[in-house]
Amino acid sequence: MNNQINNTKIILAVPKGRILDQALPILKRAGIEPEPAFFQASDRRLRFTSNHQNIDIIRVRSFDVATFLAYGAAHLAIAGSDVLEEFNHPEIYAPVDLEIGKCRLVVAASKDTVSEADQRQWSHLRVATKYPQTTRRYFAKKGVQVECIKLNGAMEIAPNLGLCRRIVDLVETGSTLTANGLVEIAEIMTVSSRFAVNRAAWKMNPDIISGWISKIREAAHN
Repeated sequence: MNNQINNTKIILAVPKGRILDQALPILKRAGIEPEPAFFQASDRRLRFTSNHQNIDIIRVRSFDVATFLAYGAAHLAIAGSDVLEEFNHPEIYAPVDLEIGKCRLVVAASKDTVSEADQRQWSHLRVATKYPQTTRRYFAKKGVQVECIKLNGAMEIAPNLGLCRRIVDLVETGSTLTANGLVEIAEIMTVSSRFAVNRAAWKMNPDIISGWISKIREAAHN
C-alpha cells in the first residue's frame, strides 16, 4: 500500500470559536491533544503540533475548514453540518455526528410582513444569507426564485433596512430574531458539528483514517 500520509503529516482542521471549545474534550477522549501553545491567546500561529508525532492541527474559520478538507490540504476535520451542506463537495465524507454545536438554519422575516397568504404567493425573493447555495437549493424545491445577498453578519437588521424580504441564518434560541423584530418562517435544517474526512486520503490510508473515525465516534458517544 502507498502510505503517503505516513510519510508526511495528518492534518486535522478545526474551527475557531464556540464549536472548538465543545470539540476539544471529544478530541481528548479520542487521544488527540494540541500542544500547549494552542491554548495561548498570544500565539498567532494557525498550525500546531499535537501529542501524536504524525498529527498537526490547523485552526481556521469555520467555512475554511471545508475548503482545506475538500482540496486535500487537511485529511480530517470538524465542521458544522451547515458548512458541509453549503460547500456540498464530493471529496468530503462526514461519518460521525459529534452532537455538539446544535442549532437550526431557518428562514426569517420582519414580523409585520408575514402572512400565510404571503408565503403561498412567493415567486421571487431577495434573501440575505451566509448560505447562498443552501438557500437557492431550498427555495428552488419550492419553485421560488431567489436573489441571494451574501452577508457574513448583521443579518437580522437587513429586512428592516429594506435590503431584503427574508434572511436565512442560524438560530439557537431565537432571541436575536425577536430582539430585532423578526419571526421564524421555516426551518431548512437542524445543524450539528460533524467529524469529516477527505475521501482521497481515506482511500490512500484506509486503516489510519478508519481508525480515527472509530476513535472519534466512540469518544463522541460515550
